[in-house]
Amino acid sequence: MESRYAAAERRAGRRPPALYRRGPLRRLGRLDRWAFDQVAAARLPGLEVVLPRLSRLADHGVLWFTTAGVLGLTRRARLRRAALRGSIAIAVASPAVNLLGKHAFRRARPVVDLVPPIRIRWKLPTSHAFPSGHSASAAAFATGVAMEAPRAVAVPVAVTAGAVAFARIYTGAHYPGDVLAGLGIGAAAALGTRLVWPARPPVAHVTRTATEKVMITGDGQGVVVVVNAGSGAPAAREGGTSSRDEGQAAPVPLLRSTAQAAVDVIARELPAARIVWLDPDEDVDKALAEAAGRAEVLAVIGGDGTVNAGARAALARDVPLLTIPAGTFDHFARALGIETAVDAITAYHGGRLGRVDVGVVVPDGDAEQEMIFLNTAGLGAYTELVERRERLEGRLGKWPAMVVAAARTLRRSEPITLLVNGRPRRVWLAFVGNCRYGSRGPAPTWRGHLDDGRLDIRMITAGERVPRLAALAAALAGHLHLMPGYRSWDDGTLELASPDGALRVARDGELTALPAAIRISKRPGALAVFCPAARRVGSGAGR
Repeated sequence: MESRYAAAERRAGRRPPALYRRGPLRRLGRLDRWAFDQVAAARLPGLEVVLPRLSRLADHGVLWFTTAGVLGLTRRARLRRAALRGSIAIAVASPAVNLLGKHAFRRARPVVDLVPPIRIRWKLPTSHAFPSGHSASAAAFATGVAMEAPRAVAVPVAVTAGAVAFARIYTGAHYPGDVLAGLGIGAAAALGTRLVWPARPPVAHVTRTATEKVMITGDGQGVVVVVNAGSGAPAAREGGTSSRDEGQAAPVPLLRSTAQAAVDVIARELPAARIVWLDPDEDVDKALAEAAGRAEVLAVIGGDGTVNAGARAALARDVPLLTIPAGTFDHFARALGIETAVDAITAYHGGRLGRVDVGVVVPDGDAEQEMIFLNTAGLGAYTELVERRERLEGRLGKWPAMVVAAARTLRRSEPITLLVNGRPRRVWLAFVGNCRYGSRGPAPTWRGHLDDGRLDIRMITAGERVPRLAALAAALAGHLHLMPGYRSWDDGTLELASPDGALRVARDGELTALPAAIRISKRPGALAVFCPAARRVGSGAGR
C-alpha cells in the first residue's frame, strides 16, 4: 500500500530520481515517506506555533551565530572556544551540504498537501531537499559546543539543535532521511575540526592529596587574598572595607575591572577573609611573603605572573594556594578548572587539595637564585614577543599588542646560538612547558596533567635564516611543528648555555635576565593547590 505522501506526489506528477526507484534505496525511500506521513499526521499541542518559528529563526545560521556571540561575551575561555569551534564547524558543513550534497542528489522537496497550514507560515524553500542544510548547521554547532563547553551549556544547545532538526520535518520542509543525513554531516564537520585544532580537556589532571589537612571555614577566616592592582584595580585596600591609608576613601571606577569584580565576590562570600591590594610600585614578593606568613590559605587575584609570585610565597611558607583568575590568559587557573571567582570559592569550600609540579630555573652555580614557573619558560623569539607586547599594550591593549608583537617578531627575529644539553644549536624559538602539553606547535596552551614530572621541550632551530613567510603562515595555522627545524621531546632536566653572554627567559609571561648558563628542572608535586569538585582529580598521595 502506497503512503498518503506517495499518492500525493503521484497526483502532483512528481517522481523520485532514478537513483531512488530501484533496490535498497527504493525501500529506504518508502520508509522515509512513511515516517514523513507519521510526522505529518501528528498533532503536538503548543508546538504548532513554536517549531515553525524556531525553524525560521535558524535560517542562514542566525540562531547559531547569535548564540555564539552570547557565549563569546561571557569572557569564559571554554565558552569562547565552544562558540568559535561551533562557528567553524558551520562554515565547513554549510557549503558541504548546500554546494555539494544538494546538487549531487537533487532530491525534490516533500509535497505538503497533508501538512496542516498552521505549520507552513512562510514560503517553502525551493532548493533540493537532500541533505538538510538546517540540520547540518544545527548538528555542527551543537557538536562543536559539546566538545568544549560544560554540560550545563552543551545540553541546552543540543536540545535546541534537535528541535530545529525535527522542525524541518514537522513543517514539511524535509523528509526524515534528509534530516538524518544533515545531522551526520554536521557532526562529522565538527569532529573534523579536531584535525587542525585539537579539543582541549576541560581541566588538567591533578593528584589529590589524601593526607594533607587545611582549615576551611564558612566565612573565610584564615584566608588572605592578595590582589594585583595592575589587573585593573582602582585603588589599594586592605581588609575588605578600609583602605591601606586609613581615612582616604578609594575612588569608584566607572567600569569595574575583573579583579574588582572578583574582590566583590570574595567580600560577599568570604567576609572574614583579609584582602590586601598591591600598590603598583610595591615589592610584590615582599608583600606576598608577608601575606603568606599570616595565612592558613593564600589566595591570589591576578594573571599568570601574579600567580607565579604567589606560588613562590606559598612554597616558602608551605601554605596551599587558591588561584582566582583576573588576567588576560590565566593559563594556570584554567588548567585547574577555575575560570571565575565563584569557581575558586567553590573549590575552597570543598577543601580539595591537590599537588602540582613546579618548573625550576637555576642559574649555573647559584642554587639560591632559583626561580619557578607554573606554565612555561621561553627563550629566543618568545622573549622578544613578550618585550614588544609589554611596550605596546599600554597603547593598544593586550590582545592587539600581542598580534602586532607577533607579526613584528616573526619579521625581525634572528636565531640565537645556544648549547642545548652540551650540543650547539642555532635556536629561533624555545619553549619549555611545566608538564606535557597536548596541543602541537612551539607554544601550546593546554595540558592533560599538572603532575607528570616531565618538562615539555620544543624548539625551532635554524641552520640558516628562517623563512619568514612560511613561519608566519605556519604560526597562523597552528602548525609550526611542520617546519623543518622543529624539534620536541620531554625530559626531567634541560641545560642551556649562551656563548654570547647573558640569557633572557620569559617565565609565565614575565621577562627575566639570567646568567649565561642555566639549568631547568622540576619539583614534582611541590605546590599544594585547591581543585574544584567533580573534575579530573585523582586520589592518593602521589602518582
